[in-house]
Amino acid sequence: MKPTGTDPRILSLAAEVAKSPEQNVPVILLKLKEIINNTPLGSSELKKVKQDIYCYDLIQYCLLVLSQDCSRIQGGWTTISQLTQILSHCCVGLEPGEDGEEFYKELLPSAVENFLILGRRLQTCFINAAKGEEKDKLLHFFQIVTDSLFWLLGGHIQLIQNVLQSDHFLHLLQTDNVHIGATVMTLLQNILQINSGDLLKIEGKILHSILDEILFKLLSTPSPVLRSIATKLLLVLAESHQEILILLRLSACYKGLTSLLNKQENMTEFSRELRQLVGLLTPKVHQEVEEQKLHKAACLIQAYWKGFQTRKRLKKLPSAVIALQRSFRSKRTKALLELNRQKEEKDLRLRLQLQRQRAMRLSRESRLSMLEIVHPGQLEKYNREMEEKSALTIQKHWRGYRERKNFRQQRPALTEYKAAVTLQRAVLKFLARCRKKNKLFAPWHGLQELTDERRAELKQQVADYIRRHPDSQMSEVASRELHAQAQERLQHYFMGRAIEERAQQHREALMAQISTNIEQLMKAPSLKEAEGKEPEHFLSRSRPVAAKAKQAHLTTLKHIQAPWWKKLGEEPGDEIDVPKDDLNIELGTLFIGGTKPP
Repeated sequence: MKPTGTDPRILSLAAEVAKSPEQNVPVILLKLKEIINNTPLGSSELKKVKQDIYCYDLIQYCLLVLSQDCSRIQGGWTTISQLTQILSHCCVGLEPGEDGEEFYKELLPSAVENFLILGRRLQTCFINAAKGEEKDKLLHFFQIVTDSLFWLLGGHIQLIQNVLQSDHFLHLLQTDNVHIGATVMTLLQNILQINSGDLLKIEGKILHSILDEILFKLLSTPSPVLRSIATKLLLVLAESHQEILILLRLSACYKGLTSLLNKQENMTEFSRELRQLVGLLTPKVHQEVEEQKLHKAACLIQAYWKGFQTRKRLKKLPSAVIALQRSFRSKRTKALLELNRQKEEKDLRLRLQLQRQRAMRLSRESRLSMLEIVHPGQLEKYNREMEEKSALTIQKHWRGYRERKNFRQQRPALTEYKAAVTLQRAVLKFLARCRKKNKLFAPWHGLQELTDERRAELKQQVADYIRRHPDSQMSEVASRELHAQAQERLQHYFMGRAIEERAQQHREALMAQISTNIEQLMKAPSLKEAEGKEPEHFLSRSRPVAAKAKQAHLTTLKHIQAPWWKKLGEEPGDEIDVPKDDLNIELGTLFIGGTKPP
């Protein structure tokens, strides 16, 4: 979908690219540089211009031009280098919108790959060039391409990993030329300054290749420029990544690296960086530095922690004092309450003891007074009555205790009894509903016999109805015929109903038989696992079905046993007719399932 409000310059440029021949397209695309330069940097207008350029596929045209041979393009390397600048400026800060996945996963990686391929082509042309002026121009173009690549990586840092894993970049890094090597090393240093973490995400083999090439430039190249850049680059890698420092110090591939670095000449340009690198790679110095850092870090952590704990205690001191006072007061209150409770319980026990003693005393006094009143001859009788009352009281309490104990023991049985009664009640209700339903759907058995009183009552009702509703002028013969027709229709209805019931019962029986047969067939073992007479249980009880099955079996056997020349014109689905005589002979010995043996 093309955007609305497109810049007319881009519209005219896109139309010109579409109409022009292929050899004029690169020169036409150079006009994009003027459009971008005339737009204010960082403005929303510049973003809109980049979106229009991407929507009208002008960026894709630039990629296509960069992938072509330089000798066929008008302007040569000058046009190519300017197109790399245009492409990098158009891609940085571009918001593709709906086509974001295609832009980030296809266009940007292909642009990075094309930049690296152009770098390799320029490297080859630079090495093969004979004139000094031509070399300077090619080196200038190479610098433009690397600057464009760095600008593109600065805007899209996710592409750094693609560059580091590319074989073209490793080939550019392995060059022996001083100028090309310095440019590539500077590019690598700038890339790592943007995001050095991507270096650890690449494969170990590629990482070793990059480190080997940097060390080779440092130890074997006579150029002080390359050695200085390689030293700074190694120092940055060792300081920023502990894994690379451990690899350089402990790996068997770099054994003796420290001694080789100590033998290097102390050049004024990079002697300080070289000493720092040697100090990092020396185990003792590195260990002392690490211990000092750890000691300082531990002291700093302890100072902060102790200060935090002190401030925390000072803040909590008032609340702690208040909490202690509250706790002391609550404990004192609880102790006082406990003492009061114990004192009240003791007083209560004393009062109860005094009440019991007073009651015993009153009881004894009352008994003595009663004994004084009772006649001496009645004293024995009174004592016997008192003993009987006491015995009855004891028996009453004992029987109550025993019955309560028995009731607790019989509680599960009582629960079961109640559950049984509930189940019986539910079953009886269910059976009553079933009987009621059967009565509703039961066939008509005729009318009950009428008593004489009921017959007289019905005759009286009929006479009253006839008196209130006089009949029409219908003869007795017509009435008899109508009555006969009604009786005939009623009899026909009841007979048809009985036939329908029998047919329904027959259908239900057949359905039950079919369901049983299906269930047996589903659960039946395979023919390989069948033993004994198990296959005979699944023979059909229908003679037509058995006959049809036997006919199909004979047809298949005859088709299999037939010679090959009889099957030449037959299709797989064609049927072969079997003579009826052969079929009748075979059916004479056929066992029909469900029939009784003679």
